[in-house]
Amino acid sequence: MGAGHSHGHGHGHGSAQAHRARLLVVLAITATVVVVQVIGGVLSGSLALLADAGHAFTDAAGLLIAVLAVTFASMPATTQRTFGYLRLEILAAVVNATLLAVVAVFVLIEAGRRWSDPPEVAGGTMLAFALVGLVANAVGLLLLSRGAKESLNVRGAYLEVLGDLLGSAAVIVAAVVLLTTGLRRADAVASVAVALMILPRTWSLLREAIDVLLEATPRGVDVGHVRDHILRTPGVLDVHDLHVWTITSGLPVMSAHIVVEPGRSTPDCAGAAQGCEASILDTLRDCLAEHFDVEHSTFQLEPAGHRAHEDAVHH
Repeated sequence: MGAGHSHGHGHGHGSAQAHRARLLVVLAITATVVVVQVIGGVLSGSLALLADAGHAFTDAAGLLIAVLAVTFASMPATTQRTFGYLRLEILAAVVNATLLAVVAVFVLIEAGRRWSDPPEVAGGTMLAFALVGLVANAVGLLLLSRGAKESLNVRGAYLEVLGDLLGSAAVIVAAVVLLTTGLRRADAVASVAVALMILPRTWSLLREAIDVLLEATPRGVDVGHVRDHILRTPGVLDVHDLHVWTITSGLPVMSAHIVVEPGRSTPDCAGAAQGCEASILDTLRDCLAEHFDVEHSTFQLEPAGHRAHEDAVHH
């Protein structure tokens, strides 16, 4: 019986490390927006502006967590943590989603209270501070757009800033309505709009993070299709105990027990080139990397009949 490992370009593939500097810049911008919008909300009396400030605060907290996760993720693996701290990125995404949900619920409750008793709101001040937030969030989106395609953590930060930009847009609309019609409830309506923008993306981010923590099959990977590719490899008779999961964003991994033809998994098959076993491992590795973007795979090569000796949990 033989065991083989196929390694790609290292555990850092797809991580947010390359985007750390941009995350820091966006963090600074977002923290400034929080201060500006809190001041604007207090001066104008606008719940919508304060809601957007609260939203921006969770963005800042999420970005700080993302930066810390990237920093810890760059730490080397140890014998106790053989994949290092890569999962911290996913834990950070869970915290981000939780913070967003809390803010959304609070805003909805406060908006309901203000709907029945709308306070006086200074529309001009509200509009000016909302415009500042809109411009700042637009800059943040541009900085994070590339990293959002490569990292779940950066994607979470990108979605937070996008939601904050839409929130600022809603506040601007409410301010314009307030200035032109005098309708005080426009502020409460904009607050609800901000909260409703937060909730769907919160659920999406949380669901993706939980899937990773539960070691679910990565999206876009069909295990049956993977099995078919393995079975088409010359010398392979069967495959079982096949698992595909994700360590962190952009790092899918796979393990499988491969039943090979007689003589293929024994040392005496080694002849010219790299031997039968190495040939099978190389073929499997190249197939998975090319067709499924799985660059870290582990295979156990075994003769027919060995499965009967394996633990009952293997399937």
